[in-house]
Amino acid sequence: MWSSSSFPPSSPLTLCKPTSNTHLSLTLPTKTPNSHGVVGDSNSSEATPSIPPFHVKSITSTSNPFVKHCVKLRNSSSYRHSHGSVLLVGTTPLREMYNFQESMQEKATTIDCLLLHEKATIPEELVDSGVHIVRINSMVMKKLSGLQSTESIDVVSLVRIPSTFCSLDDYNHHEDFSKLFPSAFRILVLDGIQDPGNLGTLLRSAVAFGWDGVFLLPGCCDPFNEKALRASRGASFQLPMVSGTWSHLQSLVNGFQMKILAGSPGSENDTKPVSCLSHELARSLKDTKVCLVLGSEGSGLSKEASEACELVNIRMSGAFESLNVSVAGGIFLFMLQPQN
Repeated sequence: MWSSSSFPPSSPLTLCKPTSNTHLSLTLPTKTPNSHGVVGDSNSSEATPSIPPFHVKSITSTSNPFVKHCVKLRNSSSYRHSHGSVLLVGTTPLREMYNFQESMQEKATTIDCLLLHEKATIPEELVDSGVHIVRINSMVMKKLSGLQSTESIDVVSLVRIPSTFCSLDDYNHHEDFSKLFPSAFRILVLDGIQDPGNLGTLLRSAVAFGWDGVFLLPGCCDPFNEKALRASRGASFQLPMVSGTWSHLQSLVNGFQMKILAGSPGSENDTKPVSCLSHELARSLKDTKVCLVLGSEGSGLSKEASEACELVNIRMSGAFESLNVSVAGGIFLFMLQPQN
């Protein structure tokens, strides 16, 4: 199951802005091995290593305890957040994180371990990084990735949940949102978005159109869900994200003096006016701080959102009743993006 070599131990990797165009600049955090030779937090499980011991250079069995740990990270939201770790599949999210770190050096993302296919080459950015690399075979890769076909998958990474994510669900007091959202000119609010593909796509669009952060209301899926990560293509690590209640959101809106809009399909049953998304509306908001609320396709906007927000819809000339939320959200995010 475990295979080792006499190579010197490597350490978890923190990606930082490079000092040249050739290689990645690294900061290696100091950690102390536990009694099993496993580097991790003091509250990590003693039975299952949070990362493989440093001497381990390959894993060949799907029954390996570390493989089971990784699969549980992929499948269980509570397990992910209790360990503070995410399983990231593929090289694209890694490269997206690297590019983000290159342009925004205030935040750092830590890679604890790189699980590389036995026939794959090390990603160019990480050749001289010192990150702990463990080689795995095709059976282990399939088990870890959860995909039927892994021909295009060379690497699975064990990555820390970024410090830009914060859950306020267990807090009764209201946080200083200026610390959670360093800039709050455009904030996307997701109201009960349960489909991970939709949520991940919305995160990706928010990054693409320069929005400053995302607020997750109750009922949203975990942004570090495997399908959400796949759809976001690394955007989950590039945006400040806060999970909280409607009361927390009201504090955010009041604290930053934001206008709060909500996407609405519009219907004859609406009890308040519904504006139409247009260039004129976008221009009128170019100097205004905006929160945009998007509800789920099944349930729509929550009662709180419907009552508190100014409703805006997208005019459609076709016969369809509404758009997929990720499609509609992409249009809203594009039209209302900050004008630099």
